Amino acid sequence: MAWQTDGAFSDSGFDPSFFAETVRKGSVVSRANSIGSTSASSVPNTDDEDSDYRHETSYKDSYKDRRRQAHTQAEQKRRDAIKKGYEDLQSIVPTCQQQSEFAVGAQKISKATVLQKTIDYIHFLHKEKKKQEEEVSVLRKEVMALKIMKTNYEHIVKAHQNHPQQGEDQVSDQVKFNIFQSIMDSLFQSFSSSVSVSSFQELSACVFSWIEEHCKPHTLREFVVGVLRQLNVLGTTTVQSSSVSTPTSSCDGNSTASSSMALTTAW
Repeated sequence: MAWQTDGAFSDSGFDPSFFAETVRKGSVVSRANSIGSTSASSVPNTDDEDSDYRHETSYKDSYKDRRRQAHTQAEQKRRDAIKKGYEDLQSIVPTCQQQSEFAVGAQKISKATVLQKTIDYIHFLHKEKKKQEEEVSVLRKEVMALKIMKTNYEHIVKAHQNHPQQGEDQVSDQVKFNIFQSIMDSLFQSFSSSVSVSSFQELSACVFSWIEEHCKPHTLREFVVGVLRQLNVLGTTTVQSSSVSTPTSSCDGNSTASSSMALTTAW
């Protein structure tokens, strides 16, 4: 490098031609170095690098395919569930079944029709449920009333069992029947005017109202006393009018009158 410097600065001074030649050689060397580096950088990849690149690309493609397949399967599953739901509704709702039976050819019921008929059927079921609840309430009241009547009759039976001979010597069966018939005839008049038999529900309601109005204890007591007094008057009249007739009829009338008088006094 020393000789180059000495050549540039000779005894005669600075040599421009020598400096230009030196610069030209340096540019050639730098260009050769750049070409060498470029050619080195453009060397093709090896087989391992190509294999890794292909493996990465195939992995990405397979991942996308799996996601696409999973999405397709989920969408198909959702559609199948919706279709099955509509088919179940169509098989459960009676109006949908009737319309499908009368459908012409391969014509199917639309989904909107299935939903509308399902809503209508649900409203119908709610009304039926309310109606049945009301009927159950009425039946429960009737059962309660029957239980009360059963209890009262059991008490009456026990009372008769404890005193089986009481009153048999005083009142005959015929007199009891006459009194019972008179009481029932009078009660039937109010029953016939108050009770309607157009339906079982209306009959039950009217019977309960009639019992509450005409069969209260004090009302029945006054009613029975009036019937007994009426029978007593009729029995006395019968005895007086039949005093000239046969002794048997006179005896029966006298028995009815005396029995009615005894029962009236007891009441």
